[in-house]
Amino acid sequence: MKIVGVTACPTGIAHTYMSAEKLTKTAEDLGYEVKIETQGAKVENVLTKEDIASADYVILAVDKEIDTARFAGKKVKRVSTSRAIKEADVIIKEVIAEKGLINYSAESSLSNSEQPPKASLYNHFMNGVNYMLPFVIAGGILIAISFAFGIDAANPDSASYNAIAAAFSKIGGDTAFALMVPALAAGISVSVAGRAGFAPGLVAGTLATAGGSGFLGGMIGGILAGYVAHFFANKVNVTKSLASIYQLIVVPLLAITIVGLAMVFVIDTPIAWVLDALTSWLNGLGETSGVLFGLLIGVMMAADMGGPINKSISTFSIGLMTAGVTAPIAACMAAGMVPPLGLALATLLFRNKFTTEEKTAGNSCWVLGASYITEGAIPFAVADPLRVIPSLMLGSATAAAISMGAGVTSLAPHGGIWVMFIPNVIDHLFMYIIAIVAGTIVTAVSVGLLKTPVNKRKNKGEML
Repeated sequence: MKIVGVTACPTGIAHTYMSAEKLTKTAEDLGYEVKIETQGAKVENVLTKEDIASADYVILAVDKEIDTARFAGKKVKRVSTSRAIKEADVIIKEVIAEKGLINYSAESSLSNSEQPPKASLYNHFMNGVNYMLPFVIAGGILIAISFAFGIDAANPDSASYNAIAAAFSKIGGDTAFALMVPALAAGISVSVAGRAGFAPGLVAGTLATAGGSGFLGGMIGGILAGYVAHFFANKVNVTKSLASIYQLIVVPLLAITIVGLAMVFVIDTPIAWVLDALTSWLNGLGETSGVLFGLLIGVMMAADMGGPINKSISTFSIGLMTAGVTAPIAACMAAGMVPPLGLALATLLFRNKFTTEEKTAGNSCWVLGASYITEGAIPFAVADPLRVIPSLMLGSATAAAISMGAGVTSLAPHGGIWVMFIPNVIDHLFMYIIAIVAGTIVTAVSVGLLKTPVNKRKNKGEML
């Protein structure tokens, strides 16, 4: 029996690879030949025509639309990456029993009895985040590097001016980081309308940046641009002789005009006011309020470890960076590092409470946690959610509360502990380290106290 498959998530990072690893290991343990293609940051382990032709079944663990034409005539099981991580054994058993399979036609459409799942608003937003992240990460880190030369090193009027620092600031801040909101809006719009949504989405995001409505305006503008473009591109029927000129000229002209007018006269002003009020409130947070907000950030970051709740608060905090509010992103990064780091520590301190496989995974969690990849904690949470997830939330809340309470700020939106080595990037660095260490210890101790030793779980027949 041979199984092939594809895994893909909107951001193309952790869920893509973790679901592939889980499916591969589970299938091999059950005695099946398996090959999984990962469509992450780049496509790896590519399925050849021979692989697909010789396969008995295909598993698509995807959270976004992918090209399925090559699977025409095959028996296909489509699931989410989250389910593949949590229930790989159940999925494979369903496949073998031919339960819930989809038959793809030669035209790469689904049979009449099975319709593709419609993308949700979350999927659209995550596609926008996927477009935005390269600008955020690269731009933010380049800005951080420029500050390594001195806080005012990029300012030509400063005595500490440095041309290299100014170049990094221009590339990262004036260009890459400035494209963050346009990229977000364009990605959202493309998710809704396809290629027709790119131009109006880009215009909506650029107007949001210029008009002061920032990332909130970009999100609203991106959705509006997507549905307006979708209507004109896909719902309006024109004669075949005019179709090409209609798509090339009329669709972008109408979509950009309508969305542009809506941004200028309807969306920008109220959203800019809301964003300014939010910025003022966050900048005015006292120590107590900061701690409470930090607790909320920590709980949300650890609640689903890279899922919708985690992504919503981290995207929100990244957006605040454009308004000059840099404390929440520091708290997010601390809270996001703590779950894998805490579990890695727990596998060392409480070795009798983890299986051999979990202890091996714990070793990789050191690197994942240090790199701000919260998803490294998912396998542990899947195996024992009632004990692990509350422990992760407690540890992340501790780290984020200390970070916010101490007024820690970060000029980099990503990078984990590695950006700490760049001077001037993390303000109150000592307290930031304390926050991460404290959160890691709280997580490890909580997990260690709540989990049952492996031998007792075996005796009780609990899932390992």
